[in-house]
Amino acid sequence: MPNRTVFFISDGTGITAETFGNAILAQFEATVRRVRLPFLDSVDKAHQAVRQINHTAEVEGRRPLVFATVVNMEVLAVVKEHCHGMMLDMFGTFVEPLEEELGIKSNHRVGRFSDASKSKEYNDRIEAINFALMHDDGQSHRDLEGSDVILVGVSRSGKTPTSLYLAMQHGLKASNYPLIPEDFERRKLPPALMPHRKKIFGLTIAPERLSEIRNERRPNSRYASLENCRAEVSEAEAMMRREGIRWLSTTTKSIEEIATTILQEIRPERLAY
Repeated sequence: MPNRTVFFISDGTGITAETFGNAILAQFEATVRRVRLPFLDSVDKAHQAVRQINHTAEVEGRRPLVFATVVNMEVLAVVKEHCHGMMLDMFGTFVEPLEEELGIKSNHRVGRFSDASKSKEYNDRIEAINFALMHDDGQSHRDLEGSDVILVGVSRSGKTPTSLYLAMQHGLKASNYPLIPEDFERRKLPPALMPHRKKIFGLTIAPERLSEIRNERRPNSRYASLENCRAEVSEAEAMMRREGIRWLSTTTKSIEEIATTILQEIRPERLAY
């Protein structure tokens, strides 16, 4: 049974509430049931949310936790006045003290995606995602010069999810190339990558973990065998050392940790937050 139900409520997407709330909850050894209530953009929707929260409190016999990022003051007032949960108003906690410190009022914008069609940063992200998809797994050599970073590594070492994360989260144009047996036989990087060495970052992985991942895709194949994985990883790491490529192991790292390390090393000028 969960220790507590947690609600993430917002008059926007709720991504901020959920991200911050989960970061806080990770500090506790507690099992929680998560409920997302985005787009509470009217008083009527606020009352509906309050009824759901209060019903949960009554059924479970304890207060739900409520992480809120609500900008609309009328909506927020309904929740604060009638909600029987433990209310954690994130904008109230951080925005109001900042308004006082800075001596200016916040713009009370509903979320980072409001009026996205007019946002250059948002459109840059879309362009970066399309770029990452077009340049996934060495599919295209076109406009590699436009890459902010080029990831290399053996198949299934984490290149594709990292490329997409960098595009979606930071608006960076990330290409990725698999290192294959032909590259190891030549003992050189793929020719298309040679002019862009400064943008290359390598990913490696423990052979045992690589074999597990590949067996999920192609069970009992030579591609997934531990022997083959050991050989490929060894050759890939040797090539990275020879070529002076910066690299890290993805074995125990999350996509967020991998991306953060890459950003620290590459330090691209065009970086969106």
